[in-house]
Amino acid sequence: MKTYDWIVIGGGITGAALSYELAKKGFSVLLLEQNAAPNNATRYSYGGLAYWSGTTELTRQLCAEGINRNRILSQELDIDTQFRELDLILTIDAEDNPEKVAAAYSQCVIPPKLISVEEACAIEPLLNPDSLSGALTVKHGHINSELTAQGYCQATIRRGGEIQIAKVWGFVREGDRILGVQTNIETYHSLNIVVCAGGISRQLLKDAGISVRLYFSHAELIETPPVDLQLNTLVMPAQLKRFQLEAQTSAAEFDNLWNEGQKPIPSPNATILDAGAIQFQDGSIIMGQISRALTDPYATIDPEASETAIRAEVGKVLPALGKLPGTWHHCLVAFSHNRLPAIGKLPSIEGLHIFSGFSNPLVFVPPLAQRFAAWADGDNDPIIEQIAIAP
Repeated sequence: MKTYDWIVIGGGITGAALSYELAKKGFSVLLLEQNAAPNNATRYSYGGLAYWSGTTELTRQLCAEGINRNRILSQELDIDTQFRELDLILTIDAEDNPEKVAAAYSQCVIPPKLISVEEACAIEPLLNPDSLSGALTVKHGHINSELTAQGYCQATIRRGGEIQIAKVWGFVREGDRILGVQTNIETYHSLNIVVCAGGISRQLLKDAGISVRLYFSHAELIETPPVDLQLNTLVMPAQLKRFQLEAQTSAAEFDNLWNEGQKPIPSPNATILDAGAIQFQDGSIIMGQISRALTDPYATIDPEASETAIRAEVGKVLPALGKLPGTWHHCLVAFSHNRLPAIGKLPSIEGLHIFSGFSNPLVFVPPLAQRFAAWADGDNDPIIEQIAIAP
């Protein structure tokens, strides 16, 4: 019976990056992903790298490490991650005060610049000037997150790691120690297991009787085929409602509802829509998104109503996008209670770890995967220790 050093559950950007970094350290690694064609947050990500957004010593350091890592990943992974830097336009609604909105960004390591409606439309001609009172702009990194995850997976295999398509049903447990995982194909054994399953991580741990302050939202967006229309920038609202949703619905007072797993969170921000859009290098566009704090990961959502709402709101800001042909998609997005990822050994359970809940994943995951692997190899890492899961 083969026993791995590490089993990594989840093949999105978190699991793919961590598998590679662990294999690079010489560990025997098995990466388990349930879908041959992933239908996860990595697949439907905008691909943004908000390296300018750090507001604390910790997040500023991770932003610096993250953008530096992304700049060299194509060469290291031997795949084109489509890394580039472009203008980010943060739109300010016509009824909002631009100076007040801009003040909220003053603590960022690179504060976005407040510009007029005319300046914003000169940078992004597809904007509707009547919908704005102003905008903020800053240089923003961008990658194709799906290609990046594929690159990490291929590099993991070249380093001797293994990847299997299998759905994890549960853990092999002996007392307070996890010895392996049970899947729909077979049982795999390992000295260490790390859960990188994104929005499904909470449910997987909950089914095993393990409680962790990790949550998820249902994210919905529209993806178009390649189009001739040219969107020059990444457009997002300056007052991003998703962060309000995450902060309010992860409050400790709602944990009982999350544990029941069948009820919506009674918060005015439990369902929000952030009107944004990004065009990828192949000409396709992703626009949206709706975020819903539904405690059931398998909740039913009305795609027609959601698509209508997304098109209406995006169309107010970017009228040319509202009627483009496209397909509605849905995935789960993991988040924590404090906008820092859930990382490290799970208390009271030997052999089980977590690496999930990133609020700025494409920036934070690459450096933290490196640090986690070094920590697993015996190095002391003050950042991993600082954000480790509390007992």
